[in-house]
Amino acid sequence: MAYETIDFSQTGGIARLTLNRPDRLNSFTVQMHGEVADALDRLEGARVLVLTGAGRGFCAGQDLNDRAVAPGESVDLGESVEKYYNPLIRRLINLPMPVIARVNGVAAGAGANIAFACDIVIAAKSAKFIQSFANIGLIPDSGGTWALPRLVGQARALGLALTGDPLPAETAAEWGLIWKAVDDEALDAEVDALAARFAAGPTRGLAAIKRMIRESWSQTLDAELDRQRDTMRELGGSEDYREGVAAFMEKRKPAFKGK
Repeated sequence: MAYETIDFSQTGGIARLTLNRPDRLNSFTVQMHGEVADALDRLEGARVLVLTGAGRGFCAGQDLNDRAVAPGESVDLGESVEKYYNPLIRRLINLPMPVIARVNGVAAGAGANIAFACDIVIAAKSAKFIQSFANIGLIPDSGGTWALPRLVGQARALGLALTGDPLPAETAAEWGLIWKAVDDEALDAEVDALAARFAAGPTRGLAAIKRMIRESWSQTLDAELDRQRDTMRELGGSEDYREGVAAFMEKRKPAFKGK
């Protein structure tokens, strides 16, 4: 399909999905949700996904003009969340590859929580994360109420959610909310280097790391030890493991194929 609200490309194992409504800070519409879902269906052959926004913002969440409500009328926001945002969060979390959020500017509302659903968040120092839901009488959706306390603890999660105050990228990194905050002019180089590293890496193993860590929240230690045993048994038979060991023994750079 021809995209009007996003840009999507795939080269050398690196897929790049750019939310492209810069005049609206890349806020989501129904059309954008459909185009993002379509792009995520086209990741065959990709070994890493970079998600970012065009212009001066990453994503301002929902475009309220796309579901404008007349005074006195109500709207079923649960339907919108269930139909569009929940599937997107689940999709990003369950993709069998690392997902890098390149946060180039403001990430607000659902936009912030979409970034937190990615595996690695690298933000420009000028970027800010805003849980803006309380300002319109809502709760942090798109996984926000689940991710925030797990990433920064209950006290900071409540502070962010109740006040809606902007959180600078450097503070977000200090708190462990994101992986790294870098100088604005270094953002592209930092993201590109990591994307290239993942694209050349042992994709199957990286996907297993992602899955294991994300699912560990619901496991007991005994259950997790058993899962580790089973996953190590599975990965021990992979081509990438054999190549990694051979490269180590031969003192050369490994040529992983993602298998």
